[in-house]
Amino acid sequence: MRNIEFFGITFSLLSVILGALGAHSLKKILSESELNSFEVGVRYMMYHGLALLILTLMPLEGKKWVAIFFIFGTLLFSLSIFFLSLQSILKNNLKWLGPITPIGGVLLIIGWILFIIKAVFT
Repeated sequence: MRNIEFFGITFSLLSVILGALGAHSLKKILSESELNSFEVGVRYMMYHGLALLILTLMPLEGKKWVAIFFIFGTLLFSLSIFFLSLQSILKNNLKWLGPITPIGGVLLIIGWILFIIKAVFT
């Protein structure tokens, strides 16, 4: 349970820090499209950080699997978006990360489906 809490708190903290970075520093450097993508990564990291914290409070069997899908999905989804958004600053072609983003999204969807099954049907 402590690992789930750790990731929930860490994702929430990072999303606040990265959101502030995007709103203040990156706004001057990134294109509008890049900044919008970056903000999507921040939003999803916050949503899933909070979802992990809520998950720890719920008396559900098998919540470990929901957490695993949320954690790996968030890492793949948000981190790939961050790096893709920052590739002009990093001066690297990171387009190869493009296919990683939807894989992370699929993991998040699976996590939510499991969450529904665990919360409603068990």
